[in-house]
Amino acid sequence: MKKGFTVGLLGGSFNPAHGGHRRMSVAALERLGLDEVWWLVSPQNPLKPVAGMAPLALRIASGKAAARHPRIRVTGIEAELGTQLTIDTIEALKRRYPQVKFLWLMGSDNLQQFHRWAAWRQIARQVPIVVMARSPYVGRSQFAPAMGWLRRWRHQNPAGWRNWHLPGLALVNLGLDQRSATAIRRADPDWADDLRLQQDSED
Repeated sequence: MKKGFTVGLLGGSFNPAHGGHRRMSVAALERLGLDEVWWLVSPQNPLKPVAGMAPLALRIASGKAAARHPRIRVTGIEAELGTQLTIDTIEALKRRYPQVKFLWLMGSDNLQQFHRWAAWRQIARQVPIVVMARSPYVGRSQFAPAMGWLRRWRHQNPAGWRNWHLPGLALVNLGLDQRSATAIRRADPDWADDLRLQQDSED
């Protein structure tokens, strides 16, 4: 990773990962001119319950199965860094990779609860934020509590993120995509056990 290498960070539980995550990432690679997108599979999202959370290794495996792209890197680096909060992860990554220009990616559903994240304003001061906006969340997300503060720094051209003065935010409209990990778990509550059995059979 040479100086100026660009990476979009997509954090989440990935419980499980799915095609919606891939679609967001591929769109980010193409529209934002990124070198890579890293999926940061969280050991445990502090805003989500522990009950029903599959083991980290299985969620990483589901990510690798869903990503299927040479420039999407699925990683459990937060476990290695010992970080749980997004702000701590970003600051640790910037220290470890000072030559890399990082960008934070999130779905419009996460923008709705961004104000609940620890030090969320500091996150916006550390890295540009691009919201991959998808229906049916895009309209509601424009009235998210955090947007009351972020709206003044909204940019119309997401591709120009490298030159923003921080804070900076832009939206990329992905259109209708109703896939979600919640819906997948509801339809297949045994997905993690099925994946574990598949791995065992391959071993």
